[in-house]
Amino acid sequence: MNKITFDFNNRTALVTGGAQGFGLDIVKRFLNSGAQVIIWDTDTKMIDHVIKDLNNPKLSANTIDVSNYKEVEICASKILKKSNIDILINNAGVTGPTSTLWEYDIDMWKKVVDVNLMGTFNCCKVIVPNMIKSNYGRIVNVASVAGKDGNANASAYSAGKAGAIGLTKSLGKELADKNIAVNAVTPAGAKTRILDQMTKEHVQRMLSKVPRGRFLEVKEFTSLVCWLSSEENTFSTAAVFDISGGRSTY
Repeated sequence: MNKITFDFNNRTALVTGGAQGFGLDIVKRFLNSGAQVIIWDTDTKMIDHVIKDLNNPKLSANTIDVSNYKEVEICASKILKKSNIDILINNAGVTGPTSTLWEYDIDMWKKVVDVNLMGTFNCCKVIVPNMIKSNYGRIVNVASVAGKDGNANASAYSAGKAGAIGLTKSLGKELADKNIAVNAVTPAGAKTRILDQMTKEHVQRMLSKVPRGRFLEVKEFTSLVCWLSSEENTFSTAAVFDISGGRSTY
């Protein structure tokens, strides 16, 4: 499958959770398309590995917890003193344990929602004013079909991703009179490290719901994110783009 080429020259993209999985593939495509790319991730070892492996002068990274507003504010302010952030990919996420709601550990429930929802809010709150000032921006919030359908034994993850979808719709409408597009994507399961956080039974149950009968390929996901992040996307905003192999059709 040939990759569509996007023009991200003279654009700076920030990808949270960019040191692995979906995020890393997005980083690679952005770099190959001419963008300056900044990775935000909590895994310092993975960041170091990626920086060394890609060896690209247009790539930089920070170790940061997006659920910590102060960290986000301080780190973003340093970046914005030097350049705009034209593209924001809120990709950082955690699934949390597989458990019924009434047995779910309260601290873990809060952590999962904090990363998946509050992390998205924190990044948008800090970076959107810069986009408004420059009258340009593309924001893609990585949600999940779990945020639309709800997954049994994953209430925190489902709730956090549902919240990210609601945030996307609200923010997209708030910015609709500007050249700023805010959209969400709702992928089904893909073969990334996030599946390692789930039981085999939970993973199999997820797969059984997908009419195409297979997991999402990372490159398929990245192509959608790239289009939503590009200047070609001049009209779609406050929308949810499904990429679930037919599992969710709304």
